[in-house]
Amino acid sequence: MAQTVLLLVLLLFGCSSFPRLHTLKINQRPIIGILAQETFDAGLLRYGKTYIAAPYVKYLESAGCRVVPVRLNLTNDEYEKIFYSINGIIFPGGSSDLKTSAFAKAAKKFYELALKAFDAGDYFPIWGTCLGLQLLSVLTAGKNLLTNTDSENIALALNLTNAAASSKMFQKFPPDVYQALCNEPLTGNFHSFSISVKAFLEDEKLSKFYSILSTNNDRKGVEFVSTMEGILYPFYGVQWHPEVNRFQWQRNLAFPHSPNAVKVSYFLSDFFVNEARKNFHHFKSLAEEEATLIYNYSPRYVPTSSYIQVYFF
Repeated sequence: MAQTVLLLVLLLFGCSSFPRLHTLKINQRPIIGILAQETFDAGLLRYGKTYIAAPYVKYLESAGCRVVPVRLNLTNDEYEKIFYSINGIIFPGGSSDLKTSAFAKAAKKFYELALKAFDAGDYFPIWGTCLGLQLLSVLTAGKNLLTNTDSENIALALNLTNAAASSKMFQKFPPDVYQALCNEPLTGNFHSFSISVKAFLEDEKLSKFYSILSTNNDRKGVEFVSTMEGILYPFYGVQWHPEVNRFQWQRNLAFPHSPNAVKVSYFLSDFFVNEARKNFHHFKSLAEEEATLIYNYSPRYVPTSSYIQVYFF
C-alpha cells in the first residue's frame, strides 16, 4: 500500500520533489573492519606479528566500501570505539585458536557488542569466512563443536537447503547464478575442521540462532555446514572462500575462476556491503577516519604465502 501511495505521489509531483528520498535510509560511505590475525608462519614473522590477507580487502572494496584493519591486543575501550566508528566487520579465514587467541578474544568483543546493539535497534552485520564461520559457531554455542574433515583444497558445488532461496544472502541472486551454485564447483574449500550438520542440529543454541543455507560432504562423506545466516541477527558465515574466486591465482590450489564463480564472489561481497549500508556508525572526525583506513598501509608481495599479497602489522 505504501509503495502504491509513493508511486502516485511521484507521478503527480515528479521525482524532483523528493531528491533525497532514497538516500536517507542507507549509508552512502560504508566502512567495514577486517579483524587481523596472529602470524604463525615462522618465515613471515619478520614482516609483522599480525596480518590481514589482501584478498579480503579487495573483496570488500570491489563492492563499494572502504576498509579499516582491526588490530589485535587492543583494550576493550579501543575495540568499542572502533565498533561505533565502522559499519560491519569480517572475521576472515586463517589459523587461530578459537578460544584463547587474541583473534578470538577480539572477535568475541565485537560479537557481544553487535548482539547488544541489534537488541537496541542498531543494525551491525558480521561476516565469518572459514575460520570466521567456525568462530561464530563457538561464540554462539559457547563451546567448540568442530570435527576433523577431509576438505582441504577442493572446489565444491553447494547442497542448498530449502531455506536458501528465501535467505537474505541468496534471495537476490540471479536465477542462473543461483542454479550454478548447485551444479558447478564454485566454492573453494581450504579447511581441515568443520561443524557437522549433526552437531549443529543437536545444539539448541546454534539451531535456534542460525539457519543452514547449504551443506557439503568432505572426501570421506562427512556432511558439514557450509553456509549459514542468523535467523534474527545479521550474522553470516561461509565455510568456503568467496574472495579467492576473483583475487587468488595459485595454480596448485582449487580456486574457482569460471564466470559464474566470479559472479558468486561479487554478489556476496555486494550483499555484505549493502548490509553495512544499514549501519550509521561513523568516526568522530574526518582526520580520525583517514588515519585509520587500510590506505595507510601497503600490502607486501609474498610469493611463498598462499595469499600472495599480505598486510602486516
